Amino acid sequence: MRFHCQSVSGDQLILTGQLMVPDYLETRQLEAFVAVMSIGSMTGAAKALGKSQPVITRLIQDLEQELGFPLLHRNGPRIAPTEQGVTFFAQAELFLSGLRTISERARQIAEASARPIEVASIPALAASIVPRALDGLPEHLFPDHVHLQSTASENVVQAVAARTADVGVASLPLDNPGIDVHWIGEVPCVAVVSESDELASRETLGPPDLQGRRLIASANPYRFRMRINQALDAHGIEPSGVIDSNATYVSLSLARVGLGVAVVESATISGLPVAGIKVIPLDFDIPFQWGVITATGRPMAPTISALIDAIEASASRIQGFRKHSG
Repeated sequence: MRFHCQSVSGDQLILTGQLMVPDYLETRQLEAFVAVMSIGSMTGAAKALGKSQPVITRLIQDLEQELGFPLLHRNGPRIAPTEQGVTFFAQAELFLSGLRTISERARQIAEASARPIEVASIPALAASIVPRALDGLPEHLFPDHVHLQSTASENVVQAVAARTADVGVASLPLDNPGIDVHWIGEVPCVAVVSESDELASRETLGPPDLQGRRLIASANPYRFRMRINQALDAHGIEPSGVIDSNATYVSLSLARVGLGVAVVESATISGLPVAGIKVIPLDFDIPFQWGVITATGRPMAPTISALIDAIEASASRIQGFRKHSG
C-alpha cells in the first residue's frame, strides 16, 4: 500500500540538497521506522513486525534514501534518532494512525456494526474532562469501540481536519479553515508546590510570591506558555530559573520533589489528584483556554453531538470554568 504525504512540519520534506522528496512513500518503510523509534532497536522492531532484522534495516535505508536525510545515527548495534528523524517520526506516526483508523472503519462497514468514536485531545484534558464526558454518555449512544488519542494540539487539529478524528479538544489558539470550533472552555491557572515548600501554608499566591523562584511551566511558547509569560511580564515577575515541561502531569511531578513552583491549568488536577503537593490559587489571572472542534462541513452523528455536550458538562465541574462561544 502507498499513500500520499502532502505536508509535514515546516519545510522538512520539500527539498534536501538537490534531491526532491517523492510524492509517495511506502507504508512498509514508515512502519519499520516507527517500530524502531518506538521500541528502540532494529531487533525489537523486527520481532514486533514479524520480519527479519536485515529486512527492517533495508526498509529504513531505502526510506532515508528517498527522503534525502538520515533518520538514525548508527554506532554498531546501537542506534539513536537524528534531529530530523525525531521531527519526521511525529508525522509518520500521525499518518499511520490515520491509516489504522481507515482500516478499522472499513472492517466496521464490512461487519455492518456501529462505527467507533475517534477522539483526539491534548493530554491535560484527555486525562480529566474527556473520561468523565465518556462516562456521561447515555448507554444507548455509547459505541462498542472508543479510541482516545492523547497528543499535542497541533496533532489534534491535523487529525480532525483530516477526518481521522471525529472530535478534538485542543488548546488555543485555533485558526484552521478545516475545523469548526463548537465552543471554548476556560479554567484558571493555579500554583503547585511541594507539601514541604514554605509557600504550602498560603491560601493564595500573588506576583511577589513567585519573584525569584524557579518556575515550572508549559514548554510551547505559542500556546499556554505565551499566556503565562504575558502575565509574569505584566506583573514584573522574574523567575530565578525555568524548567520547561510538555505535559501538566510532568510539571506536577517536578513540583512534588521541590524543584520549583509549577504554574498549571486546573483541569488535570481535577482528573489526576497527586499526593505530596499543595495546589494554591493565584490572586492574578492566567486563563487556560481550549476549544472543542470537529471537521468543517462534516455531519455529526447523535453520539458525537452527545459527546460534545458531555464534555461541556464534565468541564463545568471544574472550579472557575467558563464557557465562551466558538
